[in-house]
Amino acid sequence: MEFLAGNRIRGLSTDRLTTTTATGGTITTNGTKKVHSFTSSGTFTVTSAGTAPNNVVDYLVVSGGGGGGSNIAGGGGAGGLRSTMNNTGGGGTLESQLTVTAKSYTITVGAGGIGKVYVVGSQNSGTDGGVSSLDTDVVTVGGGGGGSGNSSGTTAQRYGNTGGSGGGGLGDGDPGGSGGAGTTNEGYAGGAGAGIGDNWGGGGGGGAGSVGVNGTGTSGGVGGSGVSVSITGSAVYYAGGGGGATYAGGAPGTGGSSIGGAGGDTSQAGGVGTVNTGSGGGGGGRHAGGNGGNGGSGIVIISYEPTTNLLPNIEDGSIFYETDTNKSYVLSSNTWTEL
Repeated sequence: MEFLAGNRIRGLSTDRLTTTTATGGTITTNGTKKVHSFTSSGTFTVTSAGTAPNNVVDYLVVSGGGGGGSNIAGGGGAGGLRSTMNNTGGGGTLESQLTVTAKSYTITVGAGGIGKVYVVGSQNSGTDGGVSSLDTDVVTVGGGGGGSGNSSGTTAQRYGNTGGSGGGGLGDGDPGGSGGAGTTNEGYAGGAGAGIGDNWGGGGGGGAGSVGVNGTGTSGGVGGSGVSVSITGSAVYYAGGGGGATYAGGAPGTGGSSIGGAGGDTSQAGGVGTVNTGSGGGGGGRHAGGNGGNGGSGIVIISYEPTTNLLPNIEDGSIFYETDTNKSYVLSSNTWTEL
């Protein structure tokens, strides 16, 4: 039987259509899908969960990027990235979609790690990025801080920190520090520092899409690439690594996918990671002023199909009256909207 435009249909909602409604974050649309973007911590509240496929959500969760180190330092590693769409971090397979119920989900968006400030006699690394999560269901690891210091620094301070993606290693010393390890299915390792005489280049921080490049001679390593995810309807790069620093006129490393912070030259600070991409900060150059750049904050995005029409052969403009709720809906582009 075919219902023409303008027909009125009566029945129970559970027999005719399934709808999921939710609040929280900045709400936009991607075709027929609803998208909730969280650029800071908050709550995703499912007020009504329909049946499959409407109660199944896609997501992107990216932690904060690591801060760059100081004093010919390594770049910060990108925050860990887990996604159900397009790409996920570390070259892994796409994550499984999440089935939601009518309840509140705590959203945590990790802050970017703090770049190391150059202080004579202090060789601590940049700090790690903060953790992002979709409640307890999806949790990612913060990006590792970049290695800092000089040839008298300790091993732990010269090496990049482990993280979602690992921080790049210090360029000073002989040999330079190695890059920190990344987390499986979230990101890649950082690059090693060159550490050859006065020709020092810090390692690039690891990214969600590739390993950070080693420092070579006077050149800092390029930060590992990010990955492109289209969950909002537009292709956007997330989680690029920070570039490694240089000294004595060399070329500083650029940030991964142009969203990680660039490395600094002599007496220059590293660049900052792009906000809400989870990208690493650039490593700082030599001597005073060679501070590490801060990492970029993370992001959490959730997407789902709010309504599915379970009534076949119904034309746009038809009106459905729910007998169990006394509400009316009109059909447009296969989506029921309450009148």
